Amino acid sequence: MDSQFLTVALDAAKNAEEILLSYYNADTLNVEFKPDKTPVTRADTEAEKVIRETIKQTFPDHGFLGEEYGIEKGDSPYVWIIDPIDATKNYIRKIPIFGTQIALMKDNELILGVSNAPLLNELLYAEVDKGAFLNSKPIKVSEVSQPSDAMVCHGGLNWFIEKGTFAGVYDLIKVAARTRGFGDFYSYHLVASSRADVVIEAAISIWDIAAITVIVREAGGCVTDIQGKEITTETDSLIATNGILHRTVLDYFNA
Repeated sequence: MDSQFLTVALDAAKNAEEILLSYYNADTLNVEFKPDKTPVTRADTEAEKVIRETIKQTFPDHGFLGEEYGIEKGDSPYVWIIDPIDATKNYIRKIPIFGTQIALMKDNELILGVSNAPLLNELLYAEVDKGAFLNSKPIKVSEVSQPSDAMVCHGGLNWFIEKGTFAGVYDLIKVAARTRGFGDFYSYHLVASSRADVVIEAAISIWDIAAITVIVREAGGCVTDIQGKEITTETDSLIATNGILHRTVLDYFNA
């Protein structure tokens, strides 16, 4: 049976979906740019607002950390981490690979994740110790054990170059069976459901990866930063794998 936390998170994701689809199908979409030069639309802000409002109806004392509205402290150990539109640039350009990310953290431990990609018809969710699901069906990571048999997904390569870690990327993709640069949440959907085996990213924020961290782990995979450290609110790089390949992939960056 789903917990009340998950029930509310799924309701919030569906409420946000209505907003995302209404603006996505509109003739025009007003786009502004934040100080970090990333785009934001009314869909982003309205979706995060409705997610917070939905959760507050049941958990008024919980805290929030969202991409658009920042930190809202609560009076409990629970904090909801929200990215209303992961892949806003895709959304703006009518590329259907975008989704809403909702995670729950208790005492700095991630315990729940929901990742909803409405135009891909993929709703993934997980709670700690309860498994991971895609459209209500249980999912597991792959059993691929060699990089030469693996599909490796990556985020923007320019970030690896900027951070001085591109050599590791290059060595890994040279031996991989396939490489794809999906970026954003979708690569993690693929790993959690055994359609890919590795994801590497060099520039992320906690709201980008909180939900999928829980999902990939509950599907049997492993998630750390690029040095192999635990995920925290300060994490800015990520490696997610089927678990079997994790140590090998880390070695490409930390030999």
